[in-house]
Amino acid sequence: MRDALRALALACTLSCAPAWADDLMDTWRLARANDPVLAAAGAARAGTHDLADLARAALLPQASAVAAVNRERDVVANARTTDVTLGVNQVVFDAALWSQLRAAHLAADAHDAALQAAEQALCLRVATAYFDALLAADLLASVQANEDAFAQQVEQSQQRYQAGLDAQVDVDQARAYRALAHGSTIAARQAWVDALAAVGEITGHTPASLKSLREDLPLAAPVPADPQAWAATALQANPALWAAQKAVDAADSGIDAARAGHLPTLAVGLNLGRPSGSTYGDASGRLSRSAALTLTLPLFSGGATQARVSQALHQRDGARDSLEIQRRAVERGAKAAYGSVVAGIGQVLATRESVAAAQASLAATRVGREVGNRTMTDLLGAIQTLAQAQAAQAQARHQFILGRLQLQQAAGALSQADLANVNALLQ
Repeated sequence: MRDALRALALACTLSCAPAWADDLMDTWRLARANDPVLAAAGAARAGTHDLADLARAALLPQASAVAAVNRERDVVANARTTDVTLGVNQVVFDAALWSQLRAAHLAADAHDAALQAAEQALCLRVATAYFDALLAADLLASVQANEDAFAQQVEQSQQRYQAGLDAQVDVDQARAYRALAHGSTIAARQAWVDALAAVGEITGHTPASLKSLREDLPLAAPVPADPQAWAATALQANPALWAAQKAVDAADSGIDAARAGHLPTLAVGLNLGRPSGSTYGDASGRLSRSAALTLTLPLFSGGATQARVSQALHQRDGARDSLEIQRRAVERGAKAAYGSVVAGIGQVLATRESVAAAQASLAATRVGREVGNRTMTDLLGAIQTLAQAQAAQAQARHQFILGRLQLQQAAGALSQADLANVNALLQ
């Protein structure tokens, strides 16, 4: 019955909607291709890998060519020299550069994990937007049915009033309930439009309609049935936590790089030149060769090296604090998600019973109203109770599905396959 009412409400809202509806996998594919949040995470990851290439480049041979033409004027004569030089330099030992390379690789690993976390977050964002839209559609159907029921009572109470069976106060009361319900319908219709727009914000395409959740949901409890086990899995596999750990490791390498500012460096260089002109004393154009092994020992830099060490230490401490924040959040989130799934099973069953009881109560109240032992207030209250029970059931059903996905994300295991499993529950 609720599915029929929802379909009627959606048809009234978008009379020109196409016959087909997007499912969860359609929405996921669009989001995967068009979501700017995921695209930004991918760009950040690519940028950190470029930084690692830059850090590696500093340890590779550096070659350069220099050409210079000089003119000297004195009281005797003018002299012009032409100098073409090819130089190659190679770092032999530089602890700072090696530490910087290690830090860059660790930072790239952290962004690899951050991209994986962003992909899992996208799975949940898509599912959340999708089921929020379905919930909005269910609530719209419920309040629309509620308004229709009150409108029916207005018509019936007017007929009974004309027949002398009801008082004017019953007609006025029914009208008041209908007017309030109409306001709720307007708000629910706008909320449904906004929910579809939220799907479009992720996918770049606002769907006209979405496939709905079928009535028979599998209410299986999470396995293993232990919140601590899920928390332990999350602490091992959650990619956001892994990214935070890699950031700490990169900060440690940054400390090593800063401390290496106190250490000597060793480099080798080779220069080839073709000089000409009297200044060189040899105009034959023969190549000149020179090789140099350069040892640089830093003595004093005005305290800059120690300041860099201090800065790197503070950055490492901040990264450790961020890791601890992330670790606690992941542990709590896994336990909370487990509890949400377990509680969701009870909520779905409870709201299912409440809808059945509200339907039976409404039927009995209608009969009682006909025979005169129930008032208009009783009947209108029973109609409203049924609408509230149906809304609570819709919310419990959709939240149960999202709760399972939230648990998978907390454990670091949410994937497209999980969305496909949920998609099989749509109709």
